[in-house]
Amino acid sequence: MALSEREKMLAGEGYRGDDPQLVAERLHARRVLADFHAAAPDALAARMAMLAGLFAHCGAGVHLEPPFFCDYGSFISLGDRVYMNSGCILLDCNRITIGPDCMFGPRVQILTATHPIDPDLRRSGIESALPVVIGSNVWIGAGALVLPGVTIGDDVVIGAGTVVTKDVPSRVVVVGNPGRILRQIP
Repeated sequence: MALSEREKMLAGEGYRGDDPQLVAERLHARRVLADFHAAAPDALAARMAMLAGLFAHCGAGVHLEPPFFCDYGSFISLGDRVYMNSGCILLDCNRITIGPDCMFGPRVQILTATHPIDPDLRRSGIESALPVVIGSNVWIGAGALVLPGVTIGDDVVIGAGTVVTKDVPSRVVVVGNPGRILRQIP
């Protein structure tokens, strides 16, 4: 039996993003996010309830400052006490798993989507996505980018503006473009 475009996407295989099922799921996420952004500023519990219903998992004490953007939401798992400052973007064309006690500065982007290098294949509309995993107690500074397929260990600090292109071990500080380990955390 052939895989659906959704199954191909989650398997990291080439898929078509214009598949009607995927388009419908993205439209659902946009509607939920529109309600989230329109909610009263003091309605934190109501806003977070909207997102909790969208995400695969939303732990206790999660707080996301608007605006917040994602593709599907249903592929995002957030541990307890995750905090995201305003303008964060999670392109969840594959799974994004974030452990407990993580903090994100404004405009952090976590990207799972990738596209073929071959121009003919790219023009054909085929794309792919790789999962991102972020451990517990990670602090990601403002404007940082986490690219497809990256795993970040526990107790890591990612400096503002860093572009994380490869896996990061636990207990390090990473800075720069591309991100490099600046030092170990004792």
